[in-house]
Amino acid sequence: MFYYTPPRNLLNNKIILVTGAGDGIGRTAAKTYAKYGAKVILLGRTIKKLESIYDEINKAEYPRPAIYPMNLEGATPTDYDNLAETISKEFGRLDGLLHNAGILGTLTPIEHYDIKQWYQVMQVNLNAPFMLTRACLGLLKAAPDASIIFTSSSVGRKAKAYWGAYAVSKFGIEGLMQILADELETNTKIRVNSINPGATRTVMRAEAYPGEDVKTVTPPEAIMPLYLYLMGADSAEVNGQAMDAQ
Repeated sequence: MFYYTPPRNLLNNKIILVTGAGDGIGRTAAKTYAKYGAKVILLGRTIKKLESIYDEINKAEYPRPAIYPMNLEGATPTDYDNLAETISKEFGRLDGLLHNAGILGTLTPIEHYDIKQWYQVMQVNLNAPFMLTRACLGLLKAAPDASIIFTSSSVGRKAKAYWGAYAVSKFGIEGLMQILADELETNTKIRVNSINPGATRTVMRAEAYPGEDVKTVTPPEAIMPLYLYLMGADSAEVNGQAMDAQ
């Protein structure tokens, strides 16, 4: 487990966009970032779930978040440009971007993998992070100290049979992270890293391992130290790293 004790004001006045904020790790990260002072933009496809975490954050009297409903599977480049324009008008910059949204697809041999589902997984897990990052780079450059965090996986570093499109998309995420980290290192104040959450108690984990006892799986709250560290100023010199939360 990654150990880190963040200062209470770690993310004060930071503007942070979290994708997949309605569920699982994204929901927990959004609430955790707000707890440490950030104004969080909650992006997800299900408005009811976004409203639920919005209410939780408000009830805790953390900085009031913002909601931006978006279905990454069907989003176009124009949709991402409109999102960036909205953030620019409302906040003028973006201090952090957590790419958390993802779908599992099916666990099946490549020989039998459904082509339509392959495209869906690639669209949500790889193309969407590329287009969103591209649209938001100007906003991130406008921040004095910005962080991009991509969500990877152990099967995105060492593939396993039957993990198909999911594993391939995560290999792509690692490559995208490395390219961006290298491109942005010298001329910007943006750092780019990836996190492998490890076995975490989420709906996706339950889909992948339906026979697993969820009580034995790490809850999302336990892996937040790395998410805080990479989003805060203490990691200002950390760039291009593939890190493990557990």
